[in-house]
Amino acid sequence: MTSKKIMKISSGLILLGGCFAATAQTQGEKRLFDAIFDAQTPRTVQSDRPEQQKTEHDRSDMFTPNKPSPLSPTFKGQPKSGRISGFDFYRDPLNADQPMQKPEDIMKKEIGGKTDVMNAQKQLLEQRYNLNVKTDPAAKMSRGKPLAVGPTAKLPSGMTWEKLGEATPEEIRTQGIFPYPSLPHPLQSNGGQVFPKMQIDMFPRLERFDVDFDLPEAFLPEFPPAIFLNNRPELGDVSRGEVVSINNYYRLFKDILTPVQLDGLRLLVTPFPQEEFNPTDDRKSKEPSLGVTCFDCHVNGHTTGQFHLSPDIRPQERRFRLDTTSLRGMFNQQIHSSKRSLRSVEDFTEFEQRTAYFNGDEIHAIKKGMNILDRIPVSHMAQMQNMLDFPPAPKLDPGTGRLDPAKATESEARGEKIFFGKGQCSNCHMPPTYLDHQMHDLHIERFVNEPGDGAIKTFTLRGIKDSPPYMHDGRALTLEDTVEFFNIVLQLKLNTQEKQDLVAFMRQL
Repeated sequence: MTSKKIMKISSGLILLGGCFAATAQTQGEKRLFDAIFDAQTPRTVQSDRPEQQKTEHDRSDMFTPNKPSPLSPTFKGQPKSGRISGFDFYRDPLNADQPMQKPEDIMKKEIGGKTDVMNAQKQLLEQRYNLNVKTDPAAKMSRGKPLAVGPTAKLPSGMTWEKLGEATPEEIRTQGIFPYPSLPHPLQSNGGQVFPKMQIDMFPRLERFDVDFDLPEAFLPEFPPAIFLNNRPELGDVSRGEVVSINNYYRLFKDILTPVQLDGLRLLVTPFPQEEFNPTDDRKSKEPSLGVTCFDCHVNGHTTGQFHLSPDIRPQERRFRLDTTSLRGMFNQQIHSSKRSLRSVEDFTEFEQRTAYFNGDEIHAIKKGMNILDRIPVSHMAQMQNMLDFPPAPKLDPGTGRLDPAKATESEARGEKIFFGKGQCSNCHMPPTYLDHQMHDLHIERFVNEPGDGAIKTFTLRGIKDSPPYMHDGRALTLEDTVEFFNIVLQLKLNTQEKQDLVAFMRQL
């Protein structure tokens, strides 16, 4: 074959490949194509071959779990007739009310109760918060979503934020007027990861049949969030307005990341079994699922407010709601996870795969499909996570992380003084990354008749405007709510102007 013919064939293949990619991309944009969902969805085929027809044997009772032929008739005289009459955990669905309960019956019951579950949560939220969204006319997140402003928490009749700030912890607890008690999971008994509707609309495999997301979209981060890389800062947001998934990660990043980082990203967008999303009867999705990806929860290496339950507390009713946190700035953090205090990204990645995906229960993890990742792919995943940077903060001095006086407004400058002074914020949130790599216990039980959450790690405030809602369980819907929370808990006695200035400063971090 001549070189000219080879060149012609090669050109044709390149052209054909380009057309195919464009067609796939066009179809994807039209129907929000999800390769994972598509790959695990069975196709309907005609049953016209003899071997496809159901027989009497296929439909017989001999396959019914509680009607097997015993090995020996002598079992009738043995205890329990030789059977397991209690729960058999490899077989019985998680949270089954009785042994041998059919997963179809559980699903039917929980689908039927879903409306009542969500109505009760809606009523709770409306009692606690003013959900009529107000947005700032100028302040926006990295890709332009307006910032919701507060405070949104409702106070009792006759109570003001000023009066509340002057009250003692004992007075607040006795009168039951603390505006920020723990925010519960809508379905505590089942718990598990819950995704917001805007994400489920794009990836239907993430929908659960037993519970829905509860907070209004206006109080959530952007979807999709921006992505900033510390190895290519000149590129700014590299997401290009797309949700990174198995469909597009290679196209978006093959010319930006190293091969090791790109392989780590591949793993971060590859699904692994999870408690509520897996092929077993324990799942809370209608159809069997390959699982979820790391970047389903940490969308674009950030978050869109997904929540689940803390995996490291028992019994079930003591586990607290836990919002998915951002992976931005992982390279500058010395401890990971809110309470587990893991000391490397690699350890965190392994721990998530082995137990946290499964509510801290390695027994159920094995049942559903726990993946023991080798340290090499784990290191690749860590390399990718360590590339995720904070959003640009043009008003901060690059060396100190403090405000550049020449760029700050008067309000922002006043807010910085409060942050490092009266507000006591810098006790835990120190520049330039605005965290102290420690864990702290605020002892919220002083203010409310609930058990406290214990020590929780300090989370970074860099890029904080992109990460609502706030606190580990999302109980503070806005930055203004967060300031009011700490004004009460730390007994700061900030006035209205000081609170506004403090918010103005934090928006620049």
